[in-house]
Amino acid sequence: MSFFTKLKDRLAGSSSKIGAGLDALVGADEPAPGAARPGAAEPQAPAPQPAPQPGLLNRILGREAPAPARPAAPPEPRRELDDAMLEDLEETLIAADMGVDTALRVTANIAAGRMGRRVSASELRGWLAAEVARIMTPVARPLPLYAKKPQVVLVVGVNGSGKTTTIGKLASQFRAAGKTVIIAAGDTFRAAAVEQLQVWGQRAGVPVMTAPEGSDPASLAFDAMVRAEAEGADLLMIDTAGRLQNRADLMEELAKIVRVIRKRDPSAPHNTLLVLDATTGQNAVSQVETFRKLADVSGLVMTKLDGTARGGVLVALADKFGLPIHAIGVGEQIDDLDAFDADDFARALVGA
Repeated sequence: MSFFTKLKDRLAGSSSKIGAGLDALVGADEPAPGAARPGAAEPQAPAPQPAPQPGLLNRILGREAPAPARPAAPPEPRRELDDAMLEDLEETLIAADMGVDTALRVTANIAAGRMGRRVSASELRGWLAAEVARIMTPVARPLPLYAKKPQVVLVVGVNGSGKTTTIGKLASQFRAAGKTVIIAAGDTFRAAAVEQLQVWGQRAGVPVMTAPEGSDPASLAFDAMVRAEAEGADLLMIDTAGRLQNRADLMEELAKIVRVIRKRDPSAPHNTLLVLDATTGQNAVSQVETFRKLADVSGLVMTKLDGTARGGVLVALADKFGLPIHAIGVGEQIDDLDAFDADDFARALVGA
């Protein structure tokens, strides 16, 4: 199964919300032009007539009578694109967590040059997909790989965002691409996180460096850099504890990790990935704002798109911050994390 097929199937929460909203605001339940309205007397159907028989010449030549034409599909309901319809469209997009500012911009662009036209839901869906793709295309960039060894990738995010699983999947994919990878289990306060990383390391054939529970994560990160340099590893991926925006002590600890690894390599970390949980909706916006101040975030990974109707938040993030979106996740399997594709995401989001 292709990743786009999985994305389309598993983004059903968001796409169904947007798709149903578009159908409703156009008036999918209204009868098409020329159709009888509810409660109206139905016209009597004419008595069926026998099908015409082939003529004599057709019978002599062995020709068959032409097949009856298939009935044409009923026309789609249409509605005039006016201010009231634009307000309905804005509400539909906000309900999918696209954010107020982004929803207003998208609807304004859709309305430009089209006001007063009678439009169908399928036309709206196509215009909306094009607008989403336009916003997302500049940020759809894979994680850059550098000649510098080791390339240090710091992975941050709040508890439960999917950091540990994302690190394991990325490490496995890098390993499959021929890169040597070392993982540092920097969430030294949660034994479960360390054990989960060790499981992923075994699956991928990637060593995982650990430290006793409660140890200083910055010290572990420094030791991991020393080992990665000595072994000539291509990538060092450093996990971190889940930082809560209102916990200044934990945020300071993250800043300490950055200070310590820069003593070994002033250019490190070369990538700082912020892992976001799609189910948190607009809370993801405040997480990006906070982590950008503390960790110089270079790119985003969005997980759990398969479990939410809030996929529109990714559009809001792209529109507001313009940070590269390196990958998205739609499940727990190794191949359920893949590079972000703007067109695929846009079509899946609107149910196209």
